[in-house]
Amino acid sequence: MQKTWWKESIVYQIYPRSYQDSNDDGMGDIRGIIDRLDHVKSLGINVIWLSPVFKSPNDDNGYDVSDYCDIHPDFGTMADFDELLEGIHSRGMKLLIDLVFNHSSDEHAWFEEAKSSKDSEKRNYYIWKDPGPDGGPPNNWQSFFGGSAWELDESTGQYYLHYFSKKQPDLNWENPKVREELHHVMSFWLAKGVDGFRFDVISLISKRHFEDSPYTDFGETISLLYANGPRIHEFLHEAYEKVVSKYDVMTVGEGPGITLVNGLDYVGLQRQELNMIFHFDHMFIDHGPGGKYNPAPYDFLRFKKVFLDWDQAMMADGNDGWSSIFLGNHDFSRIVSRWANDGKFWDESSKALCLMLLTMRGTPYIYQGEEIGMTNVEWKSVDEHQDIETLDYIRKAQAAGVDERTILKNTKWQSRDNARTPMQWSNESFAGFSTSKPWLKVNENYADINVQSQDLNPRSILNFYRKMVTIRQTYPALVYGDFQVIALEHPHIFAYFREDEDYRLLVVLNFSEEEQVFDLEQPIEPDKLIRIVSNYRTSREPEAGGQMTLHPWEAVLWKVKK
Repeated sequence: MQKTWWKESIVYQIYPRSYQDSNDDGMGDIRGIIDRLDHVKSLGINVIWLSPVFKSPNDDNGYDVSDYCDIHPDFGTMADFDELLEGIHSRGMKLLIDLVFNHSSDEHAWFEEAKSSKDSEKRNYYIWKDPGPDGGPPNNWQSFFGGSAWELDESTGQYYLHYFSKKQPDLNWENPKVREELHHVMSFWLAKGVDGFRFDVISLISKRHFEDSPYTDFGETISLLYANGPRIHEFLHEAYEKVVSKYDVMTVGEGPGITLVNGLDYVGLQRQELNMIFHFDHMFIDHGPGGKYNPAPYDFLRFKKVFLDWDQAMMADGNDGWSSIFLGNHDFSRIVSRWANDGKFWDESSKALCLMLLTMRGTPYIYQGEEIGMTNVEWKSVDEHQDIETLDYIRKAQAAGVDERTILKNTKWQSRDNARTPMQWSNESFAGFSTSKPWLKVNENYADINVQSQDLNPRSILNFYRKMVTIRQTYPALVYGDFQVIALEHPHIFAYFREDEDYRLLVVLNFSEEEQVFDLEQPIEPDKLIRIVSNYRTSREPEAGGQMTLHPWEAVLWKVKK
């Protein structure tokens, strides 16, 4: 297997508007991030992934870009960005920035010129169609945020395509001039010294055709119609060849609709496209029949199998693929609330998820706040929500007569706002994030869950993350070693070996609120097992043959004597 720095890295995602406010306007900014770089460094992190700080009307919190090569004044200036980059590099870390290339803002100069006339030089920068036979949208395509994926431009009488908000028109990658513009953007930031890119919804950039979707399930529409278009690999290889290949950088693509069947096509070493992708096979398994806001308990056996299946898929064809390992980010609920137990076993289960993230094969991604066990929010009113996707759900639910109590129960479980509340630094007002009222409410549990209270507590979640980062960096087997899942059918235990020529390591995780007895499929005598770390202060020793009795949400990493 080819060894490289980005396989050995651990990535920490920062959502700028919610990280640290330096000028007391209630919104996080670049200078706030600069002030907190020592916190990130204390985790042992190698790479920071920065969500967009570009100029934007903020219809979708910066994922609607109006200028790819300038900084939004709310976040600071280009000089602030340069200082941030220097501060990251001086601490031995790297910076990954978020590029939104499937669409721009409708306030981008390209789109403003494109809509000025059908004869505009930039008209073909976007995707325009005449009305359908009934005078309405050209087809039945739906937006990710609800409603039609087409918006009528009354001045020219044509519809433009927007897979997301109507203020996010899709770029036309079929136009070579568009690709040249985007290559220029990449080159601009690489020349500044950034160390790579996270490409937003990059699997959607190649459009397949413009006929009606025959699928009633929106997930099928995404994977079979919107994603993996006919020229996707041509476009990605072209970007690699013309820009990325000239630098030693890291690329990861967000991949809605990418499947086990085609995942390796994006990341195979010989493909020269991307280093890794974010797939979503595990991120939708708690969606009920009504979708995201009709949540259901997740299938733990399916959860385990997703990680095994993707590892095997990425390691196919000569071990030249690589995985991204993540449980949450700015688009999903808090991981301890979603996958674990944010009540009685909040501490233990937060640490269990950490141990899992940092012992799997692939590059781990930690989202801000996970390192202190931040949780979902008790929303008191629908008026507290800010996220465009959540607001669309609320409008539809209210129109359907759903009561507010039920709506808030569902948004507590699934709203993207849960991950976007301000970072909880201390028990001071507004959690030390700002001295002014933040743009989004602070989780009310900030007095109990914050960085300051955990920093000097050796048993805290924060210090468990620090310990696990050190352990991962100590044992190359946790990066490059074989990944062998055992007891796959156990209803509560996730267990696997990580092994290279030097070490054989065993991970055992109890994903339940009850004690569990676990038998190794291949017995190991207790004297062959050396505990490296556990999330409990005291753990039971293995019995003869390696049988283990695990506390609720216990997670243990063992070294197996060879």
